This record gives sequence, C-alpha cells and structure tokens, in this order.
Amino acid sequence: MIEDDAEIADFVVRGLREEGYTVELATNGDDGGHALAHGPWDVVVLDWWLPGADGLTLLRNFRKAGNSTPVLFLTARRALSERVTGLDAGADDYLCKPFDYEELLARVRALSRRQGIVPSNNLAYSDVSVDLVTHRATRAGHPLELTAKEYALLIFFLRHPGEVLARTRIYEHVWDERYDGLSNTLEFHVFQLRKALEAYGTRLIHTLRGRGYVFGDDPSAGANR
Repeated sequence: MIEDDAEIADFVVRGLREEGYTVELATNGDDGGHALAHGPWDVVVLDWWLPGADGLTLLRNFRKAGNSTPVLFLTARRALSERVTGLDAGADDYLCKPFDYEELLARVRALSRRQGIVPSNNLAYSDVSVDLVTHRATRAGHPLELTAKEYALLIFFLRHPGEVLARTRIYEHVWDERYDGLSNTLEFHVFQLRKALEAYGTRLIHTLRGRGYVFGDDPSAGANR
C-alpha cells in the first residue's frame, strides 16, 4: 500500500492484516517507487496525491517496466476524467475516498483472484494452527487463550517459519511503530506466547542472541535456548 494519509493507512493496513494479508506500507512517492521496483507484489493499493512522485507517475513507470501486478487506485480524485486517466494509465480498479472498508476488501479479493491467488483462511506449522476467520488458535488440538498482541505475534511467526526475525522487524509489523530498544514489550509478549504454546508441546520460539527470534525447529549453532 502506498498512502500518505496516516489515519487511512493505519486503518486499511490493520484491517488487511486482520484478514490474513501480509502488508507493506510506503508513505510517499519516493519510497513507493522503490518498493514497487523491488517486488514482487500480489496487489498494489495506490494513492494519487503523494509527497514526492505522485501515484499516476508511479503507476505509469510501473507499467512501463513491464509489471502486470493488479493496481487499485484509492484516491480522492473523483472526476470522471480523472478516473479515466487512472484506468488508462494502467490501474485495474479505481475506488474514491471516502470509501467503505468492506468494498475495498472485496476489490482486493477480486484482484487477488485475478492473479490466481486465493488467500487461505488457515495458517499452520507443525501442530500449531490459526483460523484467520474465527481467530481461533490451537496447538495439538488444544485452544490457545491469547491476547490480541499475542495472536498477532503468532500470526507473524507462522508466516515466517525458519527465518531469523530481528526484533525491529517483528515490532514494526506487529505493533506498527518504530522499535524502542529500551522497551521490554516485545520480550514480554514473546514470553507469554511461549508459555501458551509450551503448555501443549515443545519450544517453537527460539532466541538467537543479538539477532532476534526463529520460529520452528530448534536452530543449531548460535541459539540461546
């Protein structure tokens, strides 16, 4: 998503993540152009008015580079001529602000299907499973009683099994704010999630000293167990 309005961006990004999408956000045209050039992406949600390069320029450059990823223009530019310009520049869909979130979500789903992408309602690793529709998390068939942040943290881990995940990356995705190295918020929630998971099985969240965390099999050298 490329959107400079912080309120809209926060609302949409949180909503899409709750639906199980992995979302990256750029808040200006320059960062957006860089992100588009370093895909691949399944769907792009793009504002028109942006600091730096505007959305129309980004879209034209994106198509000129041969990218066929579906693009949804999400903009306050409502005039018929502007909608025609956006679609002619290569947008696959066009939604005007203010908008209804359910409609945005339906359009994102439609664009995803056009790519042959059918988001799964379930995430799983080993005997851990999360139903993204009911928000039910289980391990070995046992329900896990998790707070909202513990649930979001588990989803992030399930999406990146076996990866070394830096604290900064985890915090900025789950909390949507810059990581404060002096805070123990992340460590506390990891501790609580570990307790919930380990009530029904072996350890899945492993600490790598000075590097972050790994979710999955016990890492070999360098793990601080």
